[in-house]
Amino acid sequence: MRHHFQAEQWLPYPIEHVFAFFSNPENLPRLMPAWQKARIEEAAFAPPPPRPAGLPIFPGIVAGAGTRMTISFRPIPFSPIRVPWDAEITEFTWNEHFCDVQHRGPFKFWRHCHRLTPEPRANTGREVQGTLIRDEVEYELPLGPLGELAAKLFAPAQFKSIFDFRHKRTAELMPLLRVRETPRAR
Repeated sequence: MRHHFQAEQWLPYPIEHVFAFFSNPENLPRLMPAWQKARIEEAAFAPPPPRPAGLPIFPGIVAGAGTRMTISFRPIPFSPIRVPWDAEITEFTWNEHFCDVQHRGPFKFWRHCHRLTPEPRANTGREVQGTLIRDEVEYELPLGPLGELAAKLFAPAQFKSIFDFRHKRTAELMPLLRVRETPRAR
């Protein structure tokens, strides 16, 4: 049976900055706990669609639809075993969303969409143009009835913990993102 999890985070940064951060796969290991020792093992990058006019250029990679990656991580602290996870980006729209699916990994089924929306909010007494990030995860655990039991008893709390950590790390890492160049309109 498929289950759903959703998390949201608002950041006081323009949508172009936030999208650049999340669409760069080099940031994925940085969003996982250090004890997992996550790393990218292989990657076949597909170029994104043409960049919209005037969009700032950020350092790093932008993984478009068709990008396939294998990451590995430790499932529990100090584990000598690494879990591989093969994923592919299946959808990509600049400054709006991208989605990835698992081809091989710890889930029977996994689809994760990162949806971004510009959203102004009051921040320190003034309105700030920021970005709302909505993570939508559809998943199914392996092991049949045992997986279903785990999905009901443990998965929601585990996902909440994972995304709470990601939100904290994102807030720490976003200020470090620098614009390399802003193309001039012609």
